[in-house]
Amino acid sequence: MTSLSSIDSGLAAAVSGNRIAGLVAAAADDRGVIYQSGFGRRGVALPEPMTTDTVFRIASMTKAITATAAMQLTEQGTLSLDQPAREILPFLAETQVLEGFDTAGQPVLRPPRTEITLRRLLTHTAGFVYDIWNASMNRYQDVTHLPGIRSARLAALNAPLAFDPGERWEYGANIDIAGRMVEAASGLDLEAYFQRHIFAPLGMADTSFIQRPEWDSRLAAVHARQADGSLHPIALPRAAGPEFYTGGGGLFSTAPDYIRFLRALLNRGELEGARILRPETVALMGQNHMGALEVQPMVSGMPRMSNDVELFPGMAKKWGLSFLINTEPGPAGRSAGSLAWAGLNNTYYWLDPVRKVAGVLMTQVLPFADRTVLEALDGFEAAVYASVG
Repeated sequence: MTSLSSIDSGLAAAVSGNRIAGLVAAAADDRGVIYQSGFGRRGVALPEPMTTDTVFRIASMTKAITATAAMQLTEQGTLSLDQPAREILPFLAETQVLEGFDTAGQPVLRPPRTEITLRRLLTHTAGFVYDIWNASMNRYQDVTHLPGIRSARLAALNAPLAFDPGERWEYGANIDIAGRMVEAASGLDLEAYFQRHIFAPLGMADTSFIQRPEWDSRLAAVHARQADGSLHPIALPRAAGPEFYTGGGGLFSTAPDYIRFLRALLNRGELEGARILRPETVALMGQNHMGALEVQPMVSGMPRMSNDVELFPGMAKKWGLSFLINTEPGPAGRSAGSLAWAGLNNTYYWLDPVRKVAGVLMTQVLPFADRTVLEALDGFEAAVYASVG
């Protein structure tokens, strides 16, 4: 068994020379938190050290929380995994499939042949895509002046599908639609729903869609990786009031808060006496829900936002109810059948239901799938597994 000091030394090395401005990492097993610490600084231009209470923009790590909310409502019978989503969100009855563009450069649209459902939304097989990794959607937004989903404008929800629901997997704005289903079914906006039914029960006091003024002194700066490997701070204005809370991204959180969420899932839906999901629901969320379909590489059309993405290259990968599932053991230690995902600013998590280990590593760097951060993640994961034996 390796001591936790080896985790410290590996993460300290990862931030050396400003290769990463700073990071916070946390890990837990089914008995509790086994590691959490911060390294480096909150920004390359900031003097403050990175500490465990540093607040990060966690982007698509929001998705697992939205899925948890949706599954709470399926437990209650308010939502159903295979009910046509248009029955909950009537505007989806007008959603079309983008077939391409005519000779004049105008979009060619047709009705979908299959139904958008919550299961397909949570597995990214419903047909909604992201402009970052889909050139046709990027072109459609340019031609029609449709805002992208990151704008948090309601008009963004009128985007067409890139393919018929159930036809294939492509990462996209599907869980933003699932978030709207949660709001419609519960009568609460996502901020209110999450606070009441997930964050307060789990003691996640530093997680919110709303950028709180009291976080200003501990908010990590976001950086852009330059061609020479250096980091340049990105000036981000305080988030203005969104037209809706985006269930696919948008939360602020800390590593200690997010590890509490993962611990609840690791403990089959319960943490310290607070139950957020039934054990059978947690098990269901971790199963393959895309059948014979497989997760595909994500080829970037916006290099400043994302590199090309293929986690576990060469391995068949599946998707659960919002999680990436590796079908073989991972090279850094996680078991086959582990659950994982990430956020655009290079925040990552995994949950291993076999070894009963979960981990979080948070940085604030663009573009996504930064090689330096991914190497740090692999080193952290390997050291965690070595420490638990």
